[in-house]
Amino acid sequence: GKRMVKSAVRVCVRTRPTAQFAHNELFIKSETANIDINLKKNPSMGVVNNMRENYSFKFDQILHNSSQETVYQECVSEITRSVVQGFNGTVLVYGQTGAGKTYTMSGGGGDYKTRGCIPRAIQELFQEVSARQDQAFTVRMSYLEIYNESLFDLLSPGGVNTDAGENLLIQEDAQKGTIHVKGLTLAVANTEEEAMNLFFEGETNRAIAEHQMNSASSRSHCVLTLHVESRSRVESADRVLSSKLNMVDLAGSERVSKTQSTGAILREAMYINKSLSFLEQCVIALTDRARDHVPFRQSKLTHYLKDSLGGNCRTTMVANIWGEAAQLEETISTLAFATRMMRVKNDAQVNVKLDAALLVKKYEQEIKELRQELAMHDALSGRNRVKYEPYTDEQRYELAQEVRKYVRGEVEELEFVSVRHVREVLQQFKIICANALEAAASGARPHSAASAAR
Repeated sequence: GKRMVKSAVRVCVRTRPTAQFAHNELFIKSETANIDINLKKNPSMGVVNNMRENYSFKFDQILHNSSQETVYQECVSEITRSVVQGFNGTVLVYGQTGAGKTYTMSGGGGDYKTRGCIPRAIQELFQEVSARQDQAFTVRMSYLEIYNESLFDLLSPGGVNTDAGENLLIQEDAQKGTIHVKGLTLAVANTEEEAMNLFFEGETNRAIAEHQMNSASSRSHCVLTLHVESRSRVESADRVLSSKLNMVDLAGSERVSKTQSTGAILREAMYINKSLSFLEQCVIALTDRARDHVPFRQSKLTHYLKDSLGGNCRTTMVANIWGEAAQLEETISTLAFATRMMRVKNDAQVNVKLDAALLVKKYEQEIKELRQELAMHDALSGRNRVKYEPYTDEQRYELAQEVRKYVRGEVEELEFVSVRHVREVLQQFKIICANALEAAASGARPHSAASAAR
């Protein structure tokens, strides 16, 4: 297959539009993709003496007060198109609660203009599919929620079971290095409309589950995955391209202290921050040349996203920030993580798999045709007693007699009729030689019963 160059995770920063933008502290230069933060002008921050005052960041792109369409075109469109060509793709949204992650990913309520990246990706995916008439595509969707290290299937036919924490298992195919979730619904979508209906069903289940678990959307990670398979209608159909597009809405990255949480919410916050800090640990390990072990299995999130982080995937992260003075601390921590993420190198390649059942069918057909071809060839050249099937025991016995006659000089020559015949004759010679050698060896020893018996 075509190999891809290693490419770094692409990081775009998106600002949430706000009337209270921190003009005195936060400086955004979209054209050079720089963000500078200066804290010393803000006494209300309660800046401790030892805290840094100046920060400077640079990213691949900054989307300042940008429309949903711009965000999709700049961050996601290219990945969607490459998924149709057989590459894996992942888009992650990261940031504090309220910074606009779910708005970026799923969109605002109801209005077509404010559709998020998921509905736009679904639309473009099906446009790309219908433009490729020479290929047959199958698109499936799964929608997974990870909450307090439990996995929930948002497309489960019976609705989401929030009590069980469901029996979903993340599994890794060691040979192919691919990840899948055992028990997770993979629903087929034949059209854009069917895919959108599945997405809405997942969103509804997500809302219901959040209500049942008394959790706000900020408390869980959600991953919508489009699984795409295609095979040629023109060339051989046993070569299947299979790829996936992960759309990941991460939990809010804010620190616990600020939310003054207690009890269950505190436990939640610990889990979230734990899984986000495991994400961070994986990112740190991936960017440290001295480390070969990356702790993907420490959390469900990082295990599921193993391909996307430093693996066979093209990955983009949208870091959402809320540019108000009260949020500067969270903004700095989001931008610091986003900077680390840019150092992760991925290695995406086209995923070709061979359909074993189809290959067997193809080979059976080929063998049948070759046998017919041989039979015709033999008939035309007057060789009518040629056999191509394996020899039976009787036939082997007859052949053995013939070979013995030849060895004893009773017949002048052996006529070969096929390669298989040659092989069988050689096999008989091997047996005769082996017997002769054995007889010679045992004859060399006194009192050998073997030679006498022969």
